[in-house]
This record gives sequence, structure tokens and C-alpha cells, in this order.
Amino acid sequence: MKALLMGLSISFCAAMAPVSERLAEQKSLKEVIKPVINNDWKMEVITNELNYPWNIEVAGDQLIVTEAAGNIVMLQQGKLQRYAVKTSDPVVNEGGAGLLGMALARDFTTSGVAWLYHTYRSDSALFNKVIKVHFDGKQWQETDVLVSRIPGHRLYNGGRIAIGPDGNLYVTTGWTETEERPQDLQSLAGKVLRMTLDGKPPGNNPVGGSLIYSWGHRNPQGLAWNPRGELFVTEHGQLTHDEINLVTPGSNYGWPVIQGDEEHAGMKKAWLNSGKHTWAPSGATYVGEELLVATLGAKGLYAYDRDNRNLKQIFSSGDRLRDVTAVNDDIYVITTNRSPRAAGPSVDRLIKLTLVR
Repeated sequence: MKALLMGLSISFCAAMAPVSERLAEQKSLKEVIKPVINNDWKMEVITNELNYPWNIEVAGDQLIVTEAAGNIVMLQQGKLQRYAVKTSDPVVNEGGAGLLGMALARDFTTSGVAWLYHTYRSDSALFNKVIKVHFDGKQWQETDVLVSRIPGHRLYNGGRIAIGPDGNLYVTTGWTETEERPQDLQSLAGKVLRMTLDGKPPGNNPVGGSLIYSWGHRNPQGLAWNPRGELFVTEHGQLTHDEINLVTPGSNYGWPVIQGDEEHAGMKKAWLNSGKHTWAPSGATYVGEELLVATLGAKGLYAYDRDNRNLKQIFSSGDRLRDVTAVNDDIYVITTNRSPRAAGPSVDRLIKLTLVR
């Protein structure tokens, strides 16, 4: 792992202070796009005992993380507990497949209800499913299957899920390296799906009776809504031309016909793309008006730079960052250095960032 820039304060903490539910508006962080560099952050490693973490959420004073092998890690006041999720089909942890996204019910601290996205095997093929789970304080247990047989792949599964401002569940799926699927409205691969919390198509979905909200995606791994309720999706390109798309219902984002700045009738070009470089963007969140993106290939936390219409690095520790969330005046990121794409450090960790200037 690359050495951190001089002036970055690092402390390994045995305990973490309680955190509150994530806020829509942040005060001291909401203009984080202003010149912010590594020296402006205090960095604390909350834990370095994670194994390929994929999604981080906050509930009350708990940080909750999924691990690709099929576990959920809960951290509360310095105590780490790891639970194997009990599922009807075993989680397949192979390459980039496994237990990926998680969304918590807004009353999770009292209900224990959440939704997960995971890979499984059926008839010798890989698929993904969206399941509802319950945590009773002792174990995580599947209670319902919302959607199954979403085409899966060793690498390209999408996997991010989140409850949107409208109260519906949004799910990203990968193209599975099958060219026709992202453009096929009979396939759930290469899509953003939208469903009720019990897995049904909302009546105002753009494709009648279907879960499909948008299509033509390659490998979308991030969902973030700005304060006006606009949805932004991050996705991996083919080697280069990673994209951030402003997603609207019923829109086609072109893969594999177009990418980056290319245009085609009936298809939307990317709102932002990396050109001949790569970010490998994954989890994303809004802090006030600022879009933050965790990147794997670019190994850092980036913010949208309006002046230059690009992403600007605001933090790097040399880790491949998979997801990001903001709580009060702090930012939390998780790493997946154990990725099959990586050749670097094998330790995965949860990092807390606090602005010190």
C-alpha cells in the first residue's frame, strides 16, 4: 500500500463513538468539493478485520457491513460481531460474486428488517436474487425472496440496492458479459430495477408490469440521490470510459452500443465519463449538494468538480474503496483490497474520515 501523504493523521481505534442516522444535509462537509486534500483529513481505522466488504450502512449507533462470503459485520461502540446470513440458497462467493448490496428499513433499529442482494447457483449457472431478511439480535435470517434468477456472472453482477426517496427499492444488475442482455427488456441483466418493498413492480414503472426502470447499463455499482431527488448511478466501463449517469425512468444508457461521449438515437450518453482513464467507481453518496464516489481502480474518494466537469480526488490511502457513507461531520469508507482485480494489500478495513481544517 502506498505511503500516506505527510500530515495525514492515522490512529487505530479500539472503540468508536456512537453515530446517528445519516443526514440529508451536512453542514461542514457540504462544500467538500472546495480544495480538500489528504492533509485535511484525520483518518481512523475502525477495523482492519474485514473480508471483502461490499456495502456499508448506518443504523443508530451501529455500522453494518456486508461481506462477499455471506456475512454481515456489525460494529457498535468498538465491538465487532460477525454473523453468517441464513439464506434459502447458499451464497456463492466467487470472484466478484457473493453477498453484495444491502438496504436497511428506515425503522431497522426497532424492526430488524433489511434487504440483501446475493449470488447463488442454480442448474450449474450463476444467478442473483433480492431477499428480505430479519435480524433478531442473535442472527440474520432470510424471510422472503423478492426477485430471483437475475442473471449472474463471476465478475459482472451490479449489486447495489437502496431505498429511494419515493420509498421504493432500487437495484442495479450487471450485463454478465452477454451483449444482448442490457438492451433486452425481457432480461433483468444490465438494468436498474425499481420495486416495492415486497418485490412488486410499482404501477408507474416505465415498462408496464416490469421491474425495469432503466436499461443499457454495463456494471452499475452505485446509487445516489441528490437533495432534489435526482438519481445518479455509477458504472464500470470496458477498461476505460467509466460512467456516472443521471438516470430517468424509461431511459436507455446505451451499453454495449455506445459508451462515454458516443451518441445514438434513442440512447442517452453518459452524464460524466472517465474518457481514456479509469475510475472503476463503486458506492456513491450525496453530502448536501456534493456527490462523493468511492473508486476501486483510481484508489480514492472523489467528489464531483463542477468547474471542470470531472471527478476530483479528495482522499487516498492507497486502498481500493468500495463504498462510502456520510454521518454528521464524518465520512466512512470500506475497502476491497482482496478483489480478484487487485494485486495489492490483502487487508480490508473500515476507515473513518474527519475534516480537521
